Amino acid sequence: MGETRTWPAVAVASAITLICAIAGGIAASAAVAELTRGPSQAELREAQAAETALRWERWPVGRVFPASLAYNSEQGGRELARRVGVSTRTDCRSAVDTAAVKALRAAGCRAVLRATYLDGLQGVVVTIGVAAFPDAARARTALAAFPREGAPVPGLRALPFPGTVTDRFTAGGRQAATVRQAGPYLVLTTAGQVDGRPARGVGQQRATIFSFAGDLSGDVAAILTAPVSPDCRAREWQC
Repeated sequence: MGETRTWPAVAVASAITLICAIAGGIAASAAVAELTRGPSQAELREAQAAETALRWERWPVGRVFPASLAYNSEQGGRELARRVGVSTRTDCRSAVDTAAVKALRAAGCRAVLRATYLDGLQGVVVTIGVAAFPDAARARTALAAFPREGAPVPGLRALPFPGTVTDRFTAGGRQAATVRQAGPYLVLTTAGQVDGRPARGVGQQRATIFSFAGDLSGDVAAILTAPVSPDCRAREWQC
C-alpha cells in the first residue's frame, strides 16, 4: 500500500488558523482603537447640545439669573437692572397664560424658570422666564404660541414679590413682552410699571420705556447657550 500523505490537510488547517489569527488581530486592533480614540466632532456637538439642554436644571439659579444685568437706558447710558427674586415654582402650567400651556406641553416643556428684575430708576418691573425643552427643534415649535409683536397676552405671567416695590405688578399690569429662542430654550419677558397701572389705562404708550427688557433677555439667552469646551471626564458630559 502506498504511503498516506497528510501534509495538504495540515497546510490547509495551518492557513485557516493563520487567517483567523490575522482577522482576530485586526478585530482586536479595531476594538482597541475604538475604545481609545477621542470623541469625534459629531459626538462633541451632541455632547454640547445635551449639556446645554440640562443647564436649567444643573446650574445654580444665580448663574441663570444673575443678581444684576446691564442694559442700555433710554438716555443712551448703561444701567443695571437688579434681581428682586426668583420663583420657587418651575412647572410650565403656572408660568404662562392658559392659552399658551397646551403648546408648551405639546413641545415637551420641561420647566419654566422665572425671576423678576427692577430697572435702575425703580419704575419698571420685568419678569424673565426661561422655558426649557428637550432640544432646539421643540423650542422652535413652542415659539409659535406667543405673539411676536410685543403683546403681553398670551405670554409669561407676572411674578410680583410682596413687601417689595414689585408687589403691584400683576396680570393686568403687563404692558409689553418679548420672546426669543435660544437653542433648547425660549427666553420670555413681560414688563410693566411699579404702580401696577393696567395697560388699558395707558393712553399713548411709550414703547421705549420697556425696550430694555430685550437687553435682559438677550443676556440670559447668551448665558444659557454660551459654548464651552466639552470635558468628557466630567459627570455632566456624555461624549
